[in-house]
Amino acid sequence: MRKQAFCVHGHFYQPPRENPFTGKIPVEPGATPFNNWNEKILAQCYRPNAEDGNFARISFDIGPTLATWMDESAPDVMAAIVSQEREFYAANGVGNGMAQSYNHTILPLATREDKLTQILWGIADFEWRFGHKPTGLWAPETAIDLETLAVMQECGIEYTILAPWQANTRSGLDVSKPYWVELPGEKRIAVFFYEDHLSMRVSFDPESTQNADRFVHSELMQLFPDNSRRERLIILASDGELYGHHQPLRNKFLRWLTTGALKYTDLENMIPSVWLRQFPPEKSIRITNNTSWSCHHGIKRWNSVCPCAEHGEWKAPLRRAFNRIAAIVDEEMQKALTPYQLDLLEFRNEYGKVLTHQETAEEQLIRLTGKKEWAEVEKKRMLSFMQAQYERQRMFTSCGWFFGDFNRLEAQNNLLYAARAVDLTERAAGIEFRKAISRYLSRVESRESGLKASTVFNNALKNRSTA
Repeated sequence: MRKQAFCVHGHFYQPPRENPFTGKIPVEPGATPFNNWNEKILAQCYRPNAEDGNFARISFDIGPTLATWMDESAPDVMAAIVSQEREFYAANGVGNGMAQSYNHTILPLATREDKLTQILWGIADFEWRFGHKPTGLWAPETAIDLETLAVMQECGIEYTILAPWQANTRSGLDVSKPYWVELPGEKRIAVFFYEDHLSMRVSFDPESTQNADRFVHSELMQLFPDNSRRERLIILASDGELYGHHQPLRNKFLRWLTTGALKYTDLENMIPSVWLRQFPPEKSIRITNNTSWSCHHGIKRWNSVCPCAEHGEWKAPLRRAFNRIAAIVDEEMQKALTPYQLDLLEFRNEYGKVLTHQETAEEQLIRLTGKKEWAEVEKKRMLSFMQAQYERQRMFTSCGWFFGDFNRLEAQNNLLYAARAVDLTERAAGIEFRKAISRYLSRVESRESGLKASTVFNNALKNRSTA
């Protein structure tokens, strides 16, 4: 009998929650009795799964913003996750962890330059954390287009995981094997497609994950015909927070599913990076541009009106305002770099070393410009530009557009990042453009409360100016 295998992939992610002006996470009442949602999900999911050793037996990606928070707030948990992944790498020569682009932006909606920055920062975080290069990279919301795949491959990524409906085919897709996606310049990248029916059951039907033995024999084994004459890998993909947070105690289900429940079967617990070494793709397939796993209308829910999240009329003007901020922030920083014959994109991409604490922003400034002695005012100005680049990246965090109404914390947090980017750039460049941006934002209004984005933006800048 040929190899029959399955894989659980967990996408572990939380958005940044701290106020960019204070660096502190405000109390989030919905997370009671915890101070914020990070603490609550840590207790219900990340810590139990780390204690159960699940990060050694599943494929997973962990968002850099979440991992950075755990570095400071739960270093023992983060250390356990890293240790389990490193042990897998030592035993197999490839890791079971995948990188994730840094700020969970919807990559097809980003410029090619921003795609490159997000992917390189995500790879830098992974390499620094886990001690080896990532083989795979998870695209936030699995949102994809051909350009994103090309940038991944350019950065050394060998594979990603997508939903089956992201394949550009009406029939014949076999989710039990990987495919090549052909890229410009005679390049290619491998793509795995997860099994959608059982992945959905795991995600949204609590009864299906009550008993791992029953799940294996009644659900999983049905995907492996007795007369199969070839290798098959079935991937079940979901948010990692399912295992303990969305569904209580499912970390125990996951532990037994990947250990004892397989005892009397021919199934092998497998990781895509290992499978790729043993069974590389034999065929090529095209993907459908601008698609994702959580929006069946492509990527509309993050940039326009979409049936997945009604009343999204505010999303397009918010994105236009942020695109305008990004253009100004980039233009002003490029002006500051030109005397040193430095390119903004190359300079910004190096900031991944600052985010991972491999060097300070000041050390990077000196290294890249070659200028060792700086007047304090000029040094502060350049460091402000560098910080503004980070804030203008995270203002595009996908969570801000996910829901139907603007009157949510996620969207308002993105506005704080935008305000911080504007404030830093104005101070560094000696210009004023907040009023123009505020006019853009006045078109963004909550249907439920009437709150305007311009009010949130202006209040953030006002509080900063009076602090």
